Amino acid sequence: MSNATGSAAIPKPVLKRIDRRIGDLRIRLKLMVFHNVFFCLLALTIYLSIIPTLEVHLNQAYQRESLLLRDLLATQARSTTASGILSHYVLEQGTPAELGMPDDVREWTNAHPGEVWFNPEKSSYLYHRDRSSELYRRLKLPHEVYRKMLADARWTLTWVLLATYVLGVLVLEFFVLPLYVYRQIRLLLDADRATTAGDREHELVPESEIPDDELGDIMRSRNETVTAMRRHEAQLAEALEQLQTVTEDLRRKNEQLEAARQNLVNQDRLASLGLISASVAHELNTPLAVLKGSIEKLRESTEGRLNEERLARMARVTDRLKSISSQLLDFARVRKTTMEPVAVAQLIAECWELVSIDDKAQQVHFWNLVSPELQVQGNRDRLGQVFVNLLRNALHEITVSGNVWVRGSLSLTRRDHLVIQVEDDGPGIAESMLPHLFEAFVSTRLDAHGTGLGLTVAEGIIQQHGGAIRAYNRAEGGACLEVTLPLAGSSVPAPNQAPLVQQVS
Repeated sequence: MSNATGSAAIPKPVLKRIDRRIGDLRIRLKLMVFHNVFFCLLALTIYLSIIPTLEVHLNQAYQRESLLLRDLLATQARSTTASGILSHYVLEQGTPAELGMPDDVREWTNAHPGEVWFNPEKSSYLYHRDRSSELYRRLKLPHEVYRKMLADARWTLTWVLLATYVLGVLVLEFFVLPLYVYRQIRLLLDADRATTAGDREHELVPESEIPDDELGDIMRSRNETVTAMRRHEAQLAEALEQLQTVTEDLRRKNEQLEAARQNLVNQDRLASLGLISASVAHELNTPLAVLKGSIEKLRESTEGRLNEERLARMARVTDRLKSISSQLLDFARVRKTTMEPVAVAQLIAECWELVSIDDKAQQVHFWNLVSPELQVQGNRDRLGQVFVNLLRNALHEITVSGNVWVRGSLSLTRRDHLVIQVEDDGPGIAESMLPHLFEAFVSTRLDAHGTGLGLTVAEGIIQQHGGAIRAYNRAEGGACLEVTLPLAGSSVPAPNQAPLVQQVS
């Protein structure tokens, strides 16, 4: 333990030395270091933000063009338009040996005449065997064009960033900082040297040279302090001449002099603080402007119903994340849950909208068969967490073009309760897992890829609503998660809810 403590304390002296080294730098060198580091980080951030995105879009464009060329090559014999388009590409025809066709590709085209062999990961060529003329064709994909575009973009962005960096440094070092920072600092230092040397003619900063900023305020305050100090010195000299008759007056003048000197020291410290404030303001202006511009650009460029729907969905997801965050912050608190009538069909539809952010949701069939009139008594947010988890589990288990059903019916055993069934036609639940499905820390249960709430927590939410949840396999295949909840209007007191996460322990 002592060795660990000692090793952890080693970096502190190093950090102090680095801090002292930077603090001891002259103002100009310090600002040069700061704005050079800032420009380098900004340029690196811009480069890493643009190039990967551009590379992704170019790859997507290459894939789209490859698919289009595949379709055009397949229809060339029947379409003059396709032939005209393909004339802009390298299209060859001949025997397999002349075209350099690999054996496996030749066998494939012989087995699939009229179709196009296409594998961009293996080859940059498309191969086709004409069904009528028995000719073999080879079309070269424009892979090198896209690679050159990406390389040109990298070099162009690098040179633009470098030129911007050099221009920014030149403007700062030879115009902005010398004119608006270094000049004022030099005036203060020259006035201080004159004060130290007793040069009263040059110890005050000329009023015409004082700007109307924080440095200007410090200069005016310093001038007033030096003037007051000189006035006190004159009064002190007069008091010294009358030392023997006005001893008390001399002591008072000395106290005033000491106070004036101390005030001067404090003003010098304020000058240093003013310089630091100017540096900080300079460092913050650029990133704040970039951030504001990015936000305005996003607002201006967002249009279309699809984008509006996506933004609305993002807002709903954000609200859900805020709700979950609020529950996590209230982890150790005991608070009362608000119970109210909740329309089940509407709740299921909203939960599926959240789940359908997953691309797979667009390829499956979802059936919300709950009657719009059915309502349960509960907390909308917490029930939403449960059904998002169950729907996501079902989506994860089914294959593409699979089905997810949600049904609602009155309970046969408890007429004041509603039974909600979330069903899928996936592989179902392993029989060995059914008895342990709602146990904590079972890593192979259905919700291993869910929202993170877990079926254990979902069971806790349902129990707090006076309901129950169970799982079983359907006779037709697939799984069913059955939730039983009190109908709206039932007498279900809202419990003083302990944190849900604690139910896992």
